[in-house]
Amino acid sequence: MPRNDAYSQGVQYPVLGDAPDIEVQTQTLVNGIVPRTVMRFDNANHRAAVLSGGISPVPGMITYLIAEDRWEGRQADGSWLLLSDGPWSPLTYANNHSAQGGSPGWRKKAGGGIELRGRIKRNNGLLHDDSETLKFASIPSAVAPSSARYFLVGTSRTTVSGISKMTARVEVTSTGELKYFAEAGGGQGTTTSPGWFTLDGIQFSPAGD
Repeated sequence: MPRNDAYSQGVQYPVLGDAPDIEVQTQTLVNGIVPRTVMRFDNANHRAAVLSGGISPVPGMITYLIAEDRWEGRQADGSWLLLSDGPWSPLTYANNHSAQGGSPGWRKKAGGGIELRGRIKRNNGLLHDDSETLKFASIPSAVAPSSARYFLVGTSRTTVSGISKMTARVEVTSTGELKYFAEAGGGQGTTTSPGWFTLDGIQFSPAGD
């Protein structure tokens, strides 16, 4: 009967006393090795369709999803753990805001969590600074936190009456809305030197992560 590999990985190989059936023996060897390699699938749906029934995923499997451009590992609780940072996805802008630089966007982090990046400006060059929280963009609700998260971020604004305020607050809501709050009197910017605030350094866990 077949023997197991010397590394205790459960990969079987034929021995001389086995009945000569090259198809069965080769299939046993191949099926024992493939689940222990980095398996490649077109996307998550393709993976779900292939890894089902008698070849369901088991803890320790590693896969690469081509469309999503990410590596994932199977955990004992039945979930897939992200092993590489995902690709950057753009924000959906609101209220006449847009990118000032740094390619604003979001991505999934290896091991869990969401990261934001980039600088945001208001299209008229003047940040909103009348002590009111204003929505400037959104991310998919599927990657939003379970409750609102707040972050202190850097800004670049012209000053008023000699007062310089170089920070603002960014809020990430449980529905995926992104809002900012810039203190009044700290400057708004100008059309030639637009005020902006940054999302760099913002990281949070989505609901259920």
